[in-house]
Amino acid sequence: MTKNCQVQFQEYFSASGHKIARATLDAQGSLNALTLDMIDALYEQFQQWKNDRTVAVVVLDGAGGKAFCAGGDIRQLHASVIESDFGPNPYGETFFTREYRLDHLIHTFPKPVLCWGSGIVMGGGIGLMAGASHRIVTPTSKLAMPEVSIGLFPDVGGSWILGRMPGRTGLFLGLTGTRINGADALFCGMADRLLESDSLPEVLNLMKSTEWQNSGQANHQALTGLLRALEKQQSVAKVTSPIQEHFEGIQSVTDAETPDEVLKNIRSQHGEWWQRAGDSLEKGCPLTARLVFEQLKRARHLSLADVFRMELGMAVGCLREPNFAEGVRALLLERGSTPAWQPASLEEVKIEDLSPYFSSHWPDGQHPLQDM
Repeated sequence: MTKNCQVQFQEYFSASGHKIARATLDAQGSLNALTLDMIDALYEQFQQWKNDRTVAVVVLDGAGGKAFCAGGDIRQLHASVIESDFGPNPYGETFFTREYRLDHLIHTFPKPVLCWGSGIVMGGGIGLMAGASHRIVTPTSKLAMPEVSIGLFPDVGGSWILGRMPGRTGLFLGLTGTRINGADALFCGMADRLLESDSLPEVLNLMKSTEWQNSGQANHQALTGLLRALEKQQSVAKVTSPIQEHFEGIQSVTDAETPDEVLKNIRSQHGEWWQRAGDSLEKGCPLTARLVFEQLKRARHLSLADVFRMELGMAVGCLREPNFAEGVRALLLERGSTPAWQPASLEEVKIEDLSPYFSSHWPDGQHPLQDM
């Protein structure tokens, strides 16, 4: 079962006659970065599996071993911004709208979804993984929401994901784009189990021999039991979690009202780990840093659907303002050049600079995600 797209779809029959559905991102040259075609194919297939009573569980993974998904197709988004001359951008707005619809569908999927988050998981990959009911990391997992480095913001539900981490860990990760490992992901609530990197075939074989039921809740429990037993059997040696080790320090440095205060606090810490975090915040987009503060504040009491609606407005703002295009140019297209951020420093960002990102871009009742 395949489609003419960079996603491979397969279905396996289990001992009970139920289907195990599998979607494998297969754009290995770009570390399985999501294109609009891939998003559309995934959404259509997940809708079919949602309505197929014979499908008991869905598996989502990435081909190639290096990455589950390194994010979205940033280069094509950049091209669309330039082509639209920072005005209305049909491609970019469609991309974010459909990506967020897909993420929301996974969050609310009535059947268990296992996401195999081995290797690199960043940006759009986090968006796919976060909504899965069973999120697996491995010793090779490297996760991040590094949007501060390209003038975007932690989207794909980042307001929801970061806001539900222990203490102010989410704020710290959003501001610095710090890359975390599997142990960090477990501590932060971004993952549920740690398994060996090469054990997905074993998981699939166990799923094939499972007696699934016609109940999403029963199948959720069955999958949990299967994975719990395998995790106990494997007893993967956990690496240390730098986030857990530095938790009190993170709480201290983020006890601030603005990103520039956070940076000053980070600079007062000692060690290479803190140095890297400070460098990332200092070199990143100042406006993005302020957006992270604001999006987490605004999302605190929003529903999941309202978070995606808010973030779509923010994404449209990024397509029409200069920093996203400038960040992609400097960091991806002309590597080694220094981005000319607007404003240029954390101290220069004013609260009114955020208004284009939280203003309504659509007439009342016509938000593209209104029906979600």
